[in-house]
Amino acid sequence: MRSVRARAAIGATLVVALALVGAGLAVLMVLRANLTDQAGLEAEVAAREVAGRLALDVPYADLELGDEDLHPVQVTDGDGRVVAVSKDLEAISGTATPRVTPVPSAPAATPGDDDEDDDDRSDDPARGEVSSDEPDFTNGTATIDGDTADYRFARVEGTTSDGVTLTVHAGAPLATEQEAVGTVRGAMLTGLPVLLAVVAGVTWLVTRRALRPVEGIRRELSAITASEDLRRRVPEPDSRDEIARLARTTNETLTVLEASVERQRRFVADASHELRSPIASLRTQLEVGAAHPELLDVPGAVADTVRLQGLAADLLLLARLDAGERPGRTAVDLGALVREEVSQRAGDRIPVAVSVADGALEVTGSRGQLARVVGNLLDNAERHAESSVAVAVTRDRGEVLVEVTDDGAGVPEDERARIFERFVRLDDARSRDDGGAGLGLAIARDVAGRHDGTLDVGAAPQGGARFTLRLPAPAATGTTGV
Repeated sequence: MRSVRARAAIGATLVVALALVGAGLAVLMVLRANLTDQAGLEAEVAAREVAGRLALDVPYADLELGDEDLHPVQVTDGDGRVVAVSKDLEAISGTATPRVTPVPSAPAATPGDDDEDDDDRSDDPARGEVSSDEPDFTNGTATIDGDTADYRFARVEGTTSDGVTLTVHAGAPLATEQEAVGTVRGAMLTGLPVLLAVVAGVTWLVTRRALRPVEGIRRELSAITASEDLRRRVPEPDSRDEIARLARTTNETLTVLEASVERQRRFVADASHELRSPIASLRTQLEVGAAHPELLDVPGAVADTVRLQGLAADLLLLARLDAGERPGRTAVDLGALVREEVSQRAGDRIPVAVSVADGALEVTGSRGQLARVVGNLLDNAERHAESSVAVAVTRDRGEVLVEVTDDGAGVPEDERARIFERFVRLDDARSRDDGGAGLGLAIARDVAGRHDGTLDVGAAPQGGARFTLRLPAPAATGTTGV
């Protein structure tokens, strides 16, 4: 079942059905128990009335057994023999014995007592008694004048003045209970399907209305996929529910994706443009050399090859960074790293002054990538400095700082954010002979971000540019990582 609306409607219907069936069964059980208890109380009253007359030594033949159609009565003695039954009782079940024919037994009272009234007998100190114990209840049937019905029987014991114990079974009809339960059950069976149909329909409509914005989002995303136009956005409903938040998140994702794709396209275009120049120059020199070996510019070809190799390495590193490559977890001493990088630049145009503070200057990360950052910053300073380049490594609370300064023209304040973009070069660095491809600072900031650090640019005290690399120091220093 692929439709959310159908699943929601069926699920809600099943839940309501189970709840209604459970509630209906509980109602029927309570109703049946109450009506059965009421019938049992009625049967108990009838049984105690008969037992009371027997305790007054009323002869069996003179017992008034009440309305025989409503309360069938069966009286047995201690030996289980039937001594009295109600009129027209033809069959009985659920009592001590199914017999309905009285058997001759000892008289309930002396012959002289037959002419005395009940009030005289009640004053006799030798009269019998009715058991005060809770009666026993059973369900059974009785056939009276050809009609068989279900009854609730109450069992009550009584003792005559002669000490004869008699047991009275009196019944009350269960027709009222059965009729009421049947009526309620029929009403439930009739109304349940109608109610479930209403629940299913309402759930279907409500779910359809709630999911209508989702369908709009789906259609728009499908159109975006087909057209590959990432400038389009999905409709955002006016509500403040989860669907509205989903639409906003989807649009935010599309915005990021559009920017990423645009950045990738620009990156490919710029990379193609940057690669075209050294490749064309190298090809030209090789073709000239092939035709006129004496004119081959070997140093120029080597320089173009080195430049091409460096550009390829930069592009490869950017691709790895864009793919989410995480740096290593090696402990790197930035002081030693800076000294090593500076020592390898003995032939630079301007000597580099190094200042390394005392104490622990370790950070955690990739030594190779951090060396690339320091090298790029020094290359940038060498390119723009007039007479001095300095690098200082210090510790500021929980961070290690690397500051590279020069005495060049500096970076205009409105250009300080743009210089970290890829393939961006300021006007004074347009020359491909003196300037790079515009990737060095972009790589440096990306690597700093991958190491949970920052790279910013400001003004140096001597008027040039000051690049500040901040990297978090590990909590416990002096431990070498893996």
